[in-house]
Amino acid sequence: LPARDINKQFHPDLPSIGWLLGRSVYLELWWLREKILGDDDLSKRITHIFSQSTPPSVQQQQQLPPKDHLLNWALGVQDDHLSRLANPGQLPDHPWLKDGWLVDYLVQVHGRIYEQILSVRHARAVAQGGEYQVKQPLTPRSPAAESTEVSQGHYRIGARDGVMFDNEQPMQMVEMRNFRISNKPADNAAWLAFMQDGGYAEEIYWSAQGQRWKQRHAARSPWHWRQDQNGNWYALGLNGPMDLLPDLPVSGVSWYEAEAYANWTAARLQGFDGAVLPHEYHWEAAARIGALQDGGRVWEWCGNPLHPYKDYEQPVDPEMRTQEFDDQHPALRGGCIHTQPALRRISIRHAGLPDAGYLFSGVRLVFAPALEEEALYIEQWQKFLGS
Repeated sequence: LPARDINKQFHPDLPSIGWLLGRSVYLELWWLREKILGDDDLSKRITHIFSQSTPPSVQQQQQLPPKDHLLNWALGVQDDHLSRLANPGQLPDHPWLKDGWLVDYLVQVHGRIYEQILSVRHARAVAQGGEYQVKQPLTPRSPAAESTEVSQGHYRIGARDGVMFDNEQPMQMVEMRNFRISNKPADNAAWLAFMQDGGYAEEIYWSAQGQRWKQRHAARSPWHWRQDQNGNWYALGLNGPMDLLPDLPVSGVSWYEAEAYANWTAARLQGFDGAVLPHEYHWEAAARIGALQDGGRVWEWCGNPLHPYKDYEQPVDPEMRTQEFDDQHPALRGGCIHTQPALRRISIRHAGLPDAGYLFSGVRLVFAPALEEEALYIEQWQKFLGS
């Protein structure tokens, strides 16, 4: 990126790339230098800027150094840390250093920040726009009612061992009634069918909050979709405008849009009776038996807010705590094409504000398996939402 864009915000809910780089360095300083080595000389100088995972204020953004200064500082600090970690015999005895735990944890934390950086780059590309002539026009196609039944039983939820985040613990066994889940997430052709069938225009598909969001943003498509001079839809991708491929999972939709899509399928399409967004327990149970196809291409919105598991214990270190346990952030599951290998596991959890379309997010649906069991299914789903 040019120097002028490093410390610039391209979306009100996303920090600048410069701030994200600074935060990644700060976390290393906080955990390795301050907490393990007892040296807070560098970390305390920047705590007021980088100690929170929320976007910084305008004033904080103005305190960030220019691109070259920031990169040289980051490279110098991280080279020093690599050297220290490569010589564990010179480090003090600390539980975070046992079996390379801190290194594995940092790889995952940096992987999350890397994905945020790509979200900022995408927001920049969307802001820049770009004229484009579609080569292969996207045509609408109703989604196929293809699903897999997950049998009633007890399913493992959460991570059992390894290096993990606090919100993946503790592992638990959850009793599930049988249910059906879509084999694949909604694709671009299905989303265009939703759009052309009045999906954005008909208020019946939208919650009150979703309607307010839709009206405020004049939303009529995913946030990065545009039309060429012939009315054909294309996407503004990370590297500029591009055709929308019909079979690829739709990406860049908010939770409000995902909910409206589920309501549209349930109301308008044969074989989609009772379709809703899955609770993340449904998603994880299905993933554990291999029932999900085309997973890991988009984060998949769930119907429940991110919540702590039963008997959750908050980490002592504030920088290791999940910040989204506030009932305001719906859960996301599965990872996307930009998710790093260290983060690709069934138990990984993500969350976003319901209006966030910048999370490389899509939607997969879940269904009641049979009419006579629908009441029991809905009862369980509502219980999960309240958990």
